[in-house]
Amino acid sequence: MALILTFLLGIGNFAAHQAVLHSRHPVLAHPAIARLSGRVSLAAEFAVLLGALLLVGNGNRWWVWVYAGYSLFNALSAWLITTRRI
Repeated sequence: MALILTFLLGIGNFAAHQAVLHSRHPVLAHPAIARLSGRVSLAAEFAVLLGALLLVGNGNRWWVWVYAGYSLFNALSAWLITTRRI
């Protein structure tokens, strides 16, 4: 159950990440950021999800809560960026 929850949180994180990348926020329009931001940031997001899944899969159930906190922070950040509050 913990692995499934972690995986579902990861799907939500990728959805929020895509929303930010497609938001056309002025920070993402900078040429140095725009060129690699999608690939590098999605690879980093995948690495975080993979690490969380490996830790939860090895019996460290409290990592679900750590990843849930990370997901909450991601959701809040994505909301702030996509609604142009920052």
